[in-house]
Amino acid sequence: MGYLTQLRCRECQRTYPVGPIAACEECWAPLEAVYDYDRLRAELPRDVIAQRPPTMWRYRELLPLNGDPCVGGSTGFTPLVPAPRLARALGAREVYLKNDAVNFPTLSFKDRVVAVALSKAREFGFDTVGCSSTGNLANSVAAQAARGGFKAYIFVPDNLEPEKITATEIYGATLVRIRGNYDQVNRLCSEIAQKYSWGMVNVNLRSYYSEGSKTFGYEVAEQLGWRLPQNIVVPMAGGSLITKIHKAFRELQQLGWVEPLATKFFGAQATGCSPITTAAKKGSPEIQPQKPSTLVKSLAIGNPADGYYAVKTILGSGGAGEDALDEEVIEGIRLLAETEGVFAETAGGVTVAVAKKLIEQGRLNRDESIVLAITGNGLKTLSAVRDGLPTTAAIRPKLAEFEEHYLGLTPASVG
Repeated sequence: MGYLTQLRCRECQRTYPVGPIAACEECWAPLEAVYDYDRLRAELPRDVIAQRPPTMWRYRELLPLNGDPCVGGSTGFTPLVPAPRLARALGAREVYLKNDAVNFPTLSFKDRVVAVALSKAREFGFDTVGCSSTGNLANSVAAQAARGGFKAYIFVPDNLEPEKITATEIYGATLVRIRGNYDQVNRLCSEIAQKYSWGMVNVNLRSYYSEGSKTFGYEVAEQLGWRLPQNIVVPMAGGSLITKIHKAFRELQQLGWVEPLATKFFGAQATGCSPITTAAKKGSPEIQPQKPSTLVKSLAIGNPADGYYAVKTILGSGGAGEDALDEEVIEGIRLLAETEGVFAETAGGVTVAVAKKLIEQGRLNRDESIVLAITGNGLKTLSAVRDGLPTTAAIRPKLAEFEEHYLGLTPASVG
């Protein structure tokens, strides 16, 4: 048996037994997974972690499963790499990239949450799973449902990047394209979850699904030598990732695995869909829904489910929220690629662009350690950057033509 004890309402603190439920019946606030931390402190020394395989499951006692996972056995423990060339470009001293663009199996941090959600779906006895998605979650649910032998229904807005559509359909899931934005898609999924006995990973399995994001934070701390970063910049769609990294850091301190440190959290969004950063700039956790209008499809959630808690995490840590224009996002993608050889999707461009703005504004301390959360791979959003790349005419396989066209040498100057 695991260490999960119950679910607890984030607002009224009412508790619920473990089951496929995500919202409080009294106040409709989200439910949070609660663990037996006293047992964990007594039974799980930190030294045990390093002896385990390098996957997200090295922290399995801090995840909401009773047994072994049925999918995602090789997911997680992605690289945390120093980024000195990017740091110089940003004018910062110490920058790291937590690179989930190489996560297994579908190259985004969503592989973490889906591994937990589908494993919990198996424990609950579901044979059919599904999700509403802006792209990355769709890819991961489709892939891991195939691996786990689930039937899968994936619901997406009909304007997603073609790369993400293909990377969902290839796994044999039933893809349902909706004429509408993500918030409309999500409402439909909520209705389906009420009518059918399906495991909808970001509806009735949300309390468990979101816990998978904690492993992102655990890994950052372990890869820094069991210390917390002074600052972390996180892209936000529904707002869950930033809150769960915060929970992970809090748990590590509670267990005594890291020295106490008040990490500052910075939330990043695209200007064309920025309900969380808009609220954070106003200093209030009250979210005003927006209609998305941005090329950053993976973050285009106008009414974020965890937006209220994301703002509280940001402001409570002494951090800030900031957003970036679409053209700044593209510049961020290219800057990351050209300095560190990491090709991120548009969400990564948001993270880099926002970090740059925050440093220039003096709100992100350039002399402290900074971790940038890179959550998805650039191969997923090729269409966003393709038009801005230079195109050149083909040349004949002649040395003289190469020297003339690419080195600026004439036959006379070559001599």
